[in-house]
Amino acid sequence: MIDLSAFRALSARLGRDPLQVQGPGGNTSLKDGDTLWIKASGTELADAMTADIFVAVDRKAALAEALGLSGDGSCKATVLDPARGLRPSIETTFHAALDWPVVAHTHSIATLAHGVALEGTAAAAGKLADLPFAVVPYAKPGLPLTREILQRAQPETRIFLLENHGLICCGASVAETEALIQDVEQRLALPPDQPDLLAIGTPPAGHDWAPESWIARDDLATVRALAGSYYPDHVVFLGPALPRGVPADPRPACLIPGCGVALRLDATPAQRAMLRCLSDLLARVPTDWPARPIGTEAEASLLDWDAEKYRQALAART
Repeated sequence: MIDLSAFRALSARLGRDPLQVQGPGGNTSLKDGDTLWIKASGTELADAMTADIFVAVDRKAALAEALGLSGDGSCKATVLDPARGLRPSIETTFHAALDWPVVAHTHSIATLAHGVALEGTAAAAGKLADLPFAVVPYAKPGLPLTREILQRAQPETRIFLLENHGLICCGASVAETEALIQDVEQRLALPPDQPDLLAIGTPPAGHDWAPESWIARDDLATVRALAGSYYPDHVVFLGPALPRGVPADPRPACLIPGCGVALRLDATPAQRAMLRCLSDLLARVPTDWPARPIGTEAEASLLDWDAEKYRQALAART
């Protein structure tokens, strides 16, 4: 029998570690017979011990949506207690489809640093060679990602390296799953190479210089930050890439080359967390690994997505 308290504790530990989860990102699930407990959309794993962030869904119904047999893949219709007004995570389908009692999905910085470059994916394959893992190409969260995962999942697969997205680890128990996460993290760890460069000059009106301003004063980091978005949550909370200079639209952050990264004074905690995520990522991708953004088409598919607008709205309240 799965220890619910231990599951909540693991979820909270992951949520409090910005190298694992940033803001409302990531999700964990627990299977109890035909019931699947999954993090609710827009909630934060860091609150797992202090708030009721999990929602119960009918696992068989969620699995049917994962397999395209019913529903639209959102799993909103599978919630067992709709009166609570919570939506299950947009990634509920792969949690339902993976046949393990405990599933933890993080936006691991170490995994991202490998998963944004072909050279990194190849390096990760070598580092994880003796573990039951699979590499999954980038796909839009939700059903598209679930389909890519299921195409590569074998009965023994317990680790999924999601290119330009993060990590999934599965286990028969909470302790087993946590040990697997720790093993993968140790194997994929990359030391940060972040120059000690502070912003210079006066920030634009309505902004302050972000702690991540080193990005704008490092040539390679600047090129990479302006090139595009490297993972879905960047697009959801910061918009595509980082704009060069102050844009006409109210983007939360912008990059002023040679000066700093300007952050709006009213930026939300989720937006601030995502900017730190970018900084942590760019500090770890080796200089000889060409980093690949998800691309403008993938960015566009996330910008007007109802599921993400809902998550943004909930995150903005915290």
